[in-house]
Amino acid sequence: MNRYCDFTDEELIRLYLSGDNAAFSRLVHRHKDKIFTTIVLLVKDRNLAEDIFQETFIKIVNALKKGHYTDNRRFLAWAARIAHNCCINHFRKQHVSPAIVLGYKDGVLSVIDDQTEQSEEQRLIAREWAHELQGMLDKLPESQREALILRYYADMSYKEIAQVVNIGINTALGRVRYAIMNLRRIMEREQENAII
Repeated sequence: MNRYCDFTDEELIRLYLSGDNAAFSRLVHRHKDKIFTTIVLLVKDRNLAEDIFQETFIKIVNALKKGHYTDNRRFLAWAARIAHNCCINHFRKQHVSPAIVLGYKDGVLSVIDDQTEQSEEQRLIAREWAHELQGMLDKLPESQREALILRYYADMSYKEIAQVVNIGINTALGRVRYAIMNLRRIMEREQENAII
């Protein structure tokens, strides 16, 4: 597996399509954490996320074999779109809405991670913060929450978000912008209420 470390995603895909299954294993290993975490953040259920993760990679394999991968140098965004679509299909079947957990770290919007290196107190604080933040995010429109996770965690461009969600680029940009503005307002109100 180490012999594939310096290969690009596209080189690994070419090797896989020529019969080298170990190249695909390396590709999965390279991106599994980001794709799996994206799914977990959307579905909020680790067991369900594992099922959707497997479904995602089955669809990726099928798409690669059919020659449907055309997003050169953007494999992660392409795979994240497939994962997103699998999540949305699940929600449509269940008639529920996705939810994500985002936070501010050093002034930058990011996904809240439960780091294993944290102390028990740090994990407790992170869980409490995640719970409070989830309540704030639930006050955002679903379309804004979804745009945030696709932009800031799945690392999709506004053009890619527009394609995934089937909206215009300016609409995608607006959803992310308004989501951040609304989230800041909600956080400020929460802080004011905590002081009173």
